[in-house]
Amino acid sequence: MKRLLLLWAFVCLHVSARAASTPPDSVALYKAKMQAMQDSLHYQTGHVTLPDGVGEINVPKGFRYLDVPQSTKVLTKFWGNPTAENLGMLFPADRGPLDENNWAFVIQYDAMGYVKDDDADDINYDDLLKDMQSDLVETNKERAEAGYESVTLVGWAAKPFYDKQLNALHWAKELKFGDESETTLNYNVRLLGRKGVLVLNAVGTPGQLAEVRSSIPGVMQGVSFSKGLRYADFDPKLDEVAAYGIGGLIAGKVLAKVGFFALILKFWKVVLALLAGAWTAIRRFFGAKTTETGNEQPALAGGPTPNAEPEA
Repeated sequence: MKRLLLLWAFVCLHVSARAASTPPDSVALYKAKMQAMQDSLHYQTGHVTLPDGVGEINVPKGFRYLDVPQSTKVLTKFWGNPTAENLGMLFPADRGPLDENNWAFVIQYDAMGYVKDDDADDINYDDLLKDMQSDLVETNKERAEAGYESVTLVGWAAKPFYDKQLNALHWAKELKFGDESETTLNYNVRLLGRKGVLVLNAVGTPGQLAEVRSSIPGVMQGVSFSKGLRYADFDPKLDEVAAYGIGGLIAGKVLAKVGFFALILKFWKVVLALLAGAWTAIRRFFGAKTTETGNEQPALAGGPTPNAEPEA
């Protein structure tokens, strides 16, 4: 999978070997630029009301909330995702979107209707996994036609679990994109409501599974629907029932309603290739003219569009 040049950690490992070809201030400039981008963000803690009155968040301890405009900036300008609706993001308090080992929950809302949970106890998740892996074969044909790389569902990183008291569903998948040797962790949380589902997706590396998983109880307790929109407020005489139950949510069947590419999410891994020299790479990354081409190169905000990764 193609990744934009990021992370000064790799620079620090290799700069000594390339000191002759790399100006001494290049790494410092790179770090300063990255830090300036992160310092432009303003987070919230405490109680947060989600847009459109859908719900609210009591930001869990150890996290901070980023509002919709800034989250859109992170997702599209910093991380290179196509524009999609969101309700904000939850970041670990000690990391920003361009830090090493970064990850975050992206919050969305799907007004798909009331999801019945009566199938939760009857699902064989091993069989469901096989069905999902088979479905991806067809999905990858669509991705190839659209110019995206293939996706392989390696398996469950954490088997699905449904909390009947909180009406909350969560599970994690291990995904492989294209011919990359590393896999990606996709942790999914769904909070069921009267008229739809609050969606929280965390994307990281398999090595972050324990950290992400340990945050799930606090996140589920902290995020809730507004009065009148909670699961218990369902009125069968007035409200629409969703086309899919718990199994459909996990399998991603809901994507058929909104279009396969409507929910797309990726994050930036800690990679910086210095094969052509660190200074040239850094100057291109931040939009400076290079001696090789003499042309203006795209900055981060308008950088090359990377291959996208699906939420499902």
